[in-house]
Amino acid sequence: MKRPAYQPILITDAPRSQDDQLTSRQKRYVLMMGVRVVCLIVGAILVGVEAPMLWLWLPLAGLGMILIPWLAVLLANDRPPKEKHRLGGKFRPRSRSLADPAPTSLTAEEQPHKVIDAEQ
Repeated sequence: MKRPAYQPILITDAPRSQDDQLTSRQKRYVLMMGVRVVCLIVGAILVGVEAPMLWLWLPLAGLGMILIPWLAVLLANDRPPKEKHRLGGKFRPRSRSLADPAPTSLTAEEQPHKVIDAEQ
């Protein structure tokens, strides 16, 4: 089996650390929940001042209060995909190609012979 040529691992190719990923997901979650709070405050202000076109703005603020938490949870639990599953190739049967036929036994001419020393 041929070994692949050695290629150095570059730090720019390294995945982000788990702590780094967690911190960025937490920041994104807090930011999205902040937007939800803003939608709630805007909705309350619109109702309080009886703004024109309340029938349009209030459902938009309500939609923001309903959809944003759902999206925030989905994005907070999201992680980058794995490049390769560690058990990916272990359960798939290997197919043989025409270039790699099934092994056969050696013929009589190809069999290695023992050389017996006649002087013994």
